[in-house]
Amino acid sequence: MRGCVYLVGAGCGRADLITLRGLRLLQCCDVVVYDDLIDRHLLEAAPQAAERLYVGKRLGRHSTPQEEISRLLVKKALEGKVVVRLKGGDPFVFGRGGEEMEALLSAGIPCEEVPGITSAVAIPAAVGIPVTHRGVSRSFHVITGHTFDERGEPAGGWGSLANLEGTLVFLMGLANLEGIADGLLSAGKRAETPAAVISSGMGPRPVAVRAPLAQLAEKTRAAELKAPAIILVGPTAALDFSATVEHPLSGVRVGVTGTAGLRQKLQELLTGLGAVVETAAGLTVEELPLPLRLEDLCAGRSPWLVFTSANGVNIFFRKARREGLDLRRLAA
Repeated sequence: MRGCVYLVGAGCGRADLITLRGLRLLQCCDVVVYDDLIDRHLLEAAPQAAERLYVGKRLGRHSTPQEEISRLLVKKALEGKVVVRLKGGDPFVFGRGGEEMEALLSAGIPCEEVPGITSAVAIPAAVGIPVTHRGVSRSFHVITGHTFDERGEPAGGWGSLANLEGTLVFLMGLANLEGIADGLLSAGKRAETPAAVISSGMGPRPVAVRAPLAQLAEKTRAAELKAPAIILVGPTAALDFSATVEHPLSGVRVGVTGTAGLRQKLQELLTGLGAVVETAAGLTVEELPLPLRLEDLCAGRSPWLVFTSANGVNIFFRKARREGLDLRRLAA
């Protein structure tokens, strides 16, 4: 029996930025294979019995090689599992989703990509920078910031980027910030070109340094920004369309406890009021042996079936499904 794999983009930042389709797949999967930059509340949306496998990668600290991740996806699908490969941003925008798709197709595994909001657009927007704006920038270009050639240049040289109109968005390039700025300046980009570096864009409080291109590296290092970060170069970096809606709990962090279902309800209410919600302590419900044969309930001798909690209801009907009980036999 073969399962299938969904490459799901989780979007950037809060858990509620995932698409409805991605969330529905997550809620009924057997296995979740997830990365670093994922809101942990998303993992609670998966079924309690689902297997959760961490394969995160960061620059200089690779938890799991890409080839091993691809083999893991194939292995779990061959076990007959429905697998959600949960990736930050969009799987096909520097997320190596294409490599995983190739491996799955080669192995004959049914697979599908579910788009997510790419960090190239979402993180600048989080600090009020649009990547396009009428009359200012009619295009944007997304460039990897850490895979240059042996001369420290992108494919086609710095001139190919410096001569582009619109907004340049460099992902994963903080370690090469000086080289990026110097390369663009040496290729003719104007020193006063607006630019920005955004750090912690996945978190509740992203930090942005804005400066002319010639001063960007110096001001960013002085601010001690940390990776992961996004670099923007172009006229829209001078704009500030930051959100002005005020929420009652903006800036407040709230720790919640309880079962996944209870925490999810609290999270939805609190985040709607602007709070940042963290799991302070979690409870899980464990199914104990039931001293009752479900078959005995079908004889009609007991006119009542009483549940003392929502968890009891869930456990009873899971057991009924496992045992193949036709619920119509409980009519009496």
